[in-house]
Amino acid sequence: MGSSLPFSCLLYLWLYMLSLAIVSTNAAPPRKPIDVPFSKNYVPTWAYDHIKYFNGGNEISLVLDKSTGTGFQSKGSYLFGHFSMQIKMVPGDSAGTVTAYYLSSQNSEHDEIDFEFLGNRSGQPYILQTNVFTGGKGDREQRIYLWFDPTKDYHSYSILWNMYQIAFFVDDVPIRVFKNSKDLGVRYPFNQPMKLYSSLWNADDWATRGGLEKTDWSKAPFVASYRSFHIDGCEASVEAKFCATQGMRWWDQKEFQDLDGWQYRRLQWVRQKYTIYNYCTDRSRYPTMPPECHRDRDI
Repeated sequence: MGSSLPFSCLLYLWLYMLSLAIVSTNAAPPRKPIDVPFSKNYVPTWAYDHIKYFNGGNEISLVLDKSTGTGFQSKGSYLFGHFSMQIKMVPGDSAGTVTAYYLSSQNSEHDEIDFEFLGNRSGQPYILQTNVFTGGKGDREQRIYLWFDPTKDYHSYSILWNMYQIAFFVDDVPIRVFKNSKDLGVRYPFNQPMKLYSSLWNADDWATRGGLEKTDWSKAPFVASYRSFHIDGCEASVEAKFCATQGMRWWDQKEFQDLDGWQYRRLQWVRQKYTIYNYCTDRSRYPTMPPECHRDRDI
């Protein structure tokens, strides 16, 4: 006789599919980013001579050599919004290098939302690490391989941040969601304005295979390229505790409080095929699963 699923499993599966159907009717993907030149939203922060400008400032390159890396930051600070940038990663042997793109507040109990691209030896895939810090606490790392070679062409990396969720996107594919779980005792970034930062730097003490692979300086200079410096956020002074336009911007509307059904299926695809580390399933670090993991559908 053929085996059949227990009724409880069938009920759970039916409820899960129903939840996706309900989500899909109330949610929507982010709007298309607007391409703007670097100088509209950003300024260099260090090693100015290691930033190169092209196409009237619509494209830039960050250069890392043995003397220094370099970086830039947004002119404004923001409480919530939609932030996007197109990046082409360091080609070839990039082991030991890190290309970082993140939001961060400026105090001891800081909030931070991270993309970190970890270089690798030639022929080995890049690793994309994401993390979320709240009140100075991070340790929420997730690592994935990408489904394309990020050194061959530009790809879009974006963050949607509102009072309900933080969603990370690669092109149009959600790779991670961090929901507001304050009701579960989990702190959430909501009252500390953040600037955007990006940098290219040497981190060969940890970046590639835990620091076993060192930067090969004979391959320098290492170059990462950028374009499409989109920011659509609630600009606020660093002392602000709330957004003056709360509830009035497109990314703050009901349809952006959650992913839609298609997006959740894509997120599940990333989890199943490309995830190589997820703090939610690391029982050596977290014997009890962190409470936000169930809500974020990260298991």
